[in-house]
Parts: sequence; C-alpha cells; structure tokens
Amino acid sequence: MTAKQQNSTANRPDLDWSQVRETINMLTLAVSQIECTMTDGEKSVSELSESFTYIASKLQEITEKANEDIAKDASLKVDAEDVHSRVVNAIISFQFYDRLSQRLDHVKRDLLWLSELVSNPEELYNPSSWKKLQEDIMSNYTMEEERLMFQHIMSGASVQEALEIYHHHFEKSKEKDDNTNDEVDLF
Repeated sequence: MTAKQQNSTANRPDLDWSQVRETINMLTLAVSQIECTMTDGEKSVSELSESFTYIASKLQEITEKANEDIAKDASLKVDAEDVHSRVVNAIISFQFYDRLSQRLDHVKRDLLWLSELVSNPEELYNPSSWKKLQEDIMSNYTMEEERLMFQHIMSGASVQEALEIYHHHFEKSKEKDDNTNDEVDLF
C-alpha cells in the first residue's frame, strides 16, 4: 500500500488545497532523503568493512606467526598487535554505523506507514488506526533504547526529555557491554 502522491499547491492554494497532502509530500521527501543517505553510506561502509575484516584476519595470522618465532623479531609482534587492536576498534565503529542504518531504516518505514495512514481518509480520523500504527512501530524496534524513547514520546515527553532518557539508558547499556570481555564479531 503506497500513498498516492499529488503535486504541492502551497504556492498557489486553491479550494482543493490540503495540509494533509502537503504533509504527505513532506513525509515522502524525508523518506527519499533517508533512503538516498542509507544507500550511499552502505556501499562505502560495506567495502570498508570487508577490507578491515580482511586486514584484521591477516594481522591475526601475522601475530600468531610472530608468537611462534618471538626470538627473531619481538617488535614485529608488538607492531602487529597494535595495528590489530586499531583495526578491531575500526570494525566496532562500523558496527555502530550498522546500528545507525537500522535506525534510519526504521524511521523510513515508520514515515511511510504514517504517510499511508494520513493519506487514507477512512483511517485519518480513526483512533484505532493510529493505535495500530503506534503498536506496529513499537513492535518493530530492536533496541531497548528505541522502545523507551517511543514510550516517553507517546506519553507526552518533549524531544529533549526523550533524548535525555535515551542517552542515559544507552550509556548504561554501553557500560554494561564494555565490562564484558567478549570477542568482537568480525562480520
């Protein structure tokens, strides 16, 4: 189900002018911009991720070989471990980009759903349609931070309040994750 687009008449309003149509056009613009940004970024990050994963695995091999023959060149082992550590940190940053992409994808999907609801006169003024939209959005969040922010916004919190709650919860979960000694998942 896709919202039917119509030309904006904001510059020359007539009797058929509608703020709903203007809203739908703006939502469609936002979705298009998000999609372009995600597509452009995903290609570059995918290539970088593959390169860094390859480099990390090769550095791991070098480190293992250096461990076998430490007497020949101890500095090689230290250098390889240092570079490997930096590559692992870069890979972790790429994983955060993946998280960003997931969020943008959620926003894009939610904006499309909202646009469809607003463009349908039978659903626009139906509270149960709005409730279903909110439930669908909430059920698709994968991160607890997103669910908390959604709940607070739906409860009337300001954007600033919701972001403060989000950042507080994100920092707590980040600290919890930092205290584990799990290996980095190399894609």
